[in-house]
Parts: sequence; structure tokens; C-alpha cells
Amino acid sequence: MNLRDVAIFTGERFRVPQCIQRIDHRATHGWQLRYGGTKLFSDHSNDGSGAEDSLVLAIKELIRRIGKLEAPTTLQRGPSANKSNGLPPGISGPIVRGRAGSRARDCSLAVLVPRFGQAPLRRSIYVATESTFTQAKLRAALKRATAMREEAEAVYRHAATRARRAEAKVIKEMLAAGDFKRRRRAPARRAAA
Repeated sequence: MNLRDVAIFTGERFRVPQCIQRIDHRATHGWQLRYGGTKLFSDHSNDGSGAEDSLVLAIKELIRRIGKLEAPTTLQRGPSANKSNGLPPGISGPIVRGRAGSRARDCSLAVLVPRFGQAPLRRSIYVATESTFTQAKLRAALKRATAMREEAEAVYRHAATRARRAEAKVIKEMLAAGDFKRRRRAPARRAAA
């Protein structure tokens, strides 16, 4: 998980994991968790905690949500607005190709198979030749392509969730070690007299 160094309005600095943002705006000061919805952990809550305590609460809630929720992914959920054929995301076609040395052309669907942490693969689902093409064969090929894409998406989401939970374990260990505690601001340099 990515960590970044964040300076707050008081000049204090904290190491903060991704999915937690600092909010310092007028009378609002706190850490906003952005994972499975948003939640603000205010520096000035009723228990009198400061920025460090509210950050610890936000990190604990982040760890809890990662353990409970599926990891968010960038997989497209619906067809693109520019897609005119209405096929599901990750499936395109039908593609008609002529093979070298053959007069007959065949038709297929292209399936983009996502793989977590790797480049996606492109797979082809055969439909029929020009002379044997029917709507029933196209529907059957589309059913196979959709099943292939859905299976790949499920594997992708599972791998993303497993990776995110491994990151949460590291964050939990860092939290126990106090690695997110505030850091003193550097003393101001005095001008040479």
C-alpha cells in the first residue's frame, strides 16, 4: 500500500496510507476515509482527540473495511456509451477475417480477459464462416464469450481483494509499531547575523 507524508495546518507531519485524505477547511479538520463510502474522523471530536488519534481511528476503520469489503477495481461495469452494438464490456465483434490461402471468411468475437497485476489477454471465440453464419450461432458464441469474461472478472476481483488484504496486514503491523505517529516539524533556520 502506498504511504505518503502529509503536513497538516499545524505544521505536524504524518505518514498516511492511501484511501485516507486530510481535510483542513475552515472549521473542519480531520481525516476522511474513502473506501467503501466516506467517513470523517474529526480532530476535535467529543473525546478531545487530536490529529494523531483521529488518524489512528481512520486507519483502524480502513483495516476493518478492507477485511469486510471486496476491493474496488477499475473494471468497466457496463458497455461504453460510444459502443453501438450493445455487447457487454470487454467483448467486441463480430470480427470477419479472411484466412491466407482460403476464399472463405470466418467470424469471431474478441474477448479482453483482465488479469490482476498483468497485461490483459485477448481471446477469440469462433462463431462461424460467412456461409454457415446464423443468429443462433452468434448468440451461442456470445454466451461463451460472456461466461469467459465473467469468470476472468471474478478471478481478477478475488486477486485484487487478496492483495488489498495483504496490504492491510502490513498496515496493521505498522499501526502496532507506531509508524503513523506524528513527526515533529523541522525547527526554523535562523538567519546568520
